[in-house]
Amino acid sequence: MLDKLPWLPYLVPPLLGALIGYVTNYIAIRMLFRPLHPWRLLGMRLPLTPGIIPAKRGELAQRMGEMVGSHLLTADDVRQALEKPAFNRELKSTVNDKLRAFLDRNLGALDTLVPDSYQRRFRELVSTLRSKALRQVTDYLASDQFEAQMRRFIIEKGDALLARDLESFLTPARYQELLRHLENRLTMVLHSDDTAQAVERFVDQRIERLLLSDRALRDMLPADLVEVLLQQVEREVPPLLERFGGLLYDPEFRQRLAERAKQGIDVFLDSLGGLAGLLSGFINLDQVYNKIPGFLDKAGEEISRWLREEQTQQQVASMLRERLENLLDKPLSSFLEKAPYEKIAGARRYLSERSVAAVQSRRTTELLLGFAEQGVQRVKDRSFRSLLNENLPENGVEKLQTELGDQILKLARSAEATEAIDTLLKDKIDALVYRHPLGRLAERLPADVLEELEDSLYHQVGEVLQKEVPPLIETLNISRMVEDKVNQLDILQVEGLLMGVMKEQFKYINLFGAILGFLIGLLNLAVWSLA
Repeated sequence: MLDKLPWLPYLVPPLLGALIGYVTNYIAIRMLFRPLHPWRLLGMRLPLTPGIIPAKRGELAQRMGEMVGSHLLTADDVRQALEKPAFNRELKSTVNDKLRAFLDRNLGALDTLVPDSYQRRFRELVSTLRSKALRQVTDYLASDQFEAQMRRFIIEKGDALLARDLESFLTPARYQELLRHLENRLTMVLHSDDTAQAVERFVDQRIERLLLSDRALRDMLPADLVEVLLQQVEREVPPLLERFGGLLYDPEFRQRLAERAKQGIDVFLDSLGGLAGLLSGFINLDQVYNKIPGFLDKAGEEISRWLREEQTQQQVASMLRERLENLLDKPLSSFLEKAPYEKIAGARRYLSERSVAAVQSRRTTELLLGFAEQGVQRVKDRSFRSLLNENLPENGVEKLQTELGDQILKLARSAEATEAIDTLLKDKIDALVYRHPLGRLAERLPADVLEELEDSLYHQVGEVLQKEVPPLIETLNISRMVEDKVNQLDILQVEGLLMGVMKEQFKYINLFGAILGFLIGLLNLAVWSLA
């Protein structure tokens, strides 16, 4: 056999060396992970069991943790990474994208942003904040600081207001507007049904009091008015008598007098009964009737002359004055005792209607406006303080300011004010938190404000990362975390990980073992040949 293959003795040693080198390296690589558990023979653990990595797993984990925590991932490394321009650009882009995505959302009420699991806590927080706000407000209102500030405010604002005059408020345009407003209000008030009813009630009550009163007319009228009426009656007597005398020359009037005279004669004769026929036999009535106009002519001249005499006028005036004096000494009810109820009721309605018409007339409105304008003109140049000083007691303005402060304090510190503040806070907070939708916040923010908000948020996030992340890295104890993770890994997973990553390298190591064994076989063959 050897004679047929003379080169075989020279080929076997190198090939055998190559096989031994390949197998040796392969076994050595596998012994890094295998066996997983120690092998025992007759109760004794065999050497190199378990494999190197399983046997030194704890030490390997500790060294890897130290390497990562002390050299690969340190606080300084993180700080330097956070300061890199590329990271800052990415951070700014991320912050802007997140912020714009949030602002572009059509948001509901504030409570809708809170997860359902935190809704109860959120409502408790809102209620607590409302209670604290109410307590802060009420405590401030009850404090001496609020009282001092409020009284100082009243004095300062009051003095500034009292130093001004009405003209400083009423510019010509405002003055005309005030007059128009006052005219409209007066017209509306005077022409309202309430005013008409009030005037009717007032007039009716006054008339009722007059009808039931026992006072004389003289006592109801001013003394000066009574004297003026009496004097006016005396002055009116001569013209009246002159006018009466003139009527005697009026044909129509004299005709009526003649007819009245005839009627008087007829009535007289009728009253005589049977003597009328006897008397008619002696007196011609037609002649008597015909002589009546002539008699009236003579009598008219005498009467007219008599009426023009001063003595007659004085007597008539004295009689009228006496008669009027007697009337003034009687109560009004005495004149109406025999008057029909319908006439009195009609007179009362007439007076009420005329009174309402007078009150609602344009003349009344103009009169009231005139009074208002006169009042304004009298006081427009005077300060409010001077007007108050004239109408208030001494130190009245100061007392008024003090009283105003006391009333405000009493009101602000009352239970009703506290309840009102609580109700207001509840309504405002509920509306803001639960009912008022936020909408798209981007629409409410101007472009410059949005840009400032983006820059501010980017800088804030950057500062937080640079200040807080490095200390957190140190606090997290990366070395311990890596060590724990390595200890928790399955050895088969570590083997698969390393074999997957270094498969090519392990193949070259095996080939290198084979080549080295082949060379060693050649070396042995050379040494054997030389020997």
